[in-house]
Amino acid sequence: MTLQLQDPSFAGGISSFVSPLNRSTRRPVIRAKAEPSDKSVEIMRKFSEQYARKSGTYFCVDKGVTSVKFYAGMIQINFKADYFMSFRPSTTGWNTKEHGLADHKDSLGAPLCPCRHYDDKPAEAGQGFWNCPCVPMRERKECHCMLFLTSDNDFAGPEQIISLEEIRESTANM
Repeated sequence: MTLQLQDPSFAGGISSFVSPLNRSTRRPVIRAKAEPSDKSVEIMRKFSEQYARKSGTYFCVDKGVTSVKFYAGMIQINFKADYFMSFRPSTTGWNTKEHGLADHKDSLGAPLCPCRHYDDKPAEAGQGFWNCPCVPMRERKECHCMLFLTSDNDFAGPEQIISLEEIRESTANM
């Protein structure tokens, strides 16, 4: 197939081949449900409890918010103007989370923050800036993924502990 392009200032034509194979074909993506090891979930749970006590921060009043940070799963967090939070499984969207802290601990050797998009996760884990607790949390007590909340945060609960059973219950249907 030949395409003739004509420029009024140019008397000749420009030929180029247009391949029919250049069409974008979208194939379905199949994702296996991969869960982190119980050991990594327990390590991250204990670390989070200890860090919350040490930093004077608290877990979210909804323990499900805290739980999904540890566990693998695709979670989309929607914040609405009335401070209502809803969780729903998602496979698309810019804020899809595929892995939690424990899964990153298993696969990368470091608890890379689950609330960010990374072009190169191993490189980011090696750099350490976004490893939990991330630099913004350590420097300014700003946890953008809502794992560690200051007492003045509207979503902060009264607790600095979470049980393994609470984590399992909250993440059972993911």
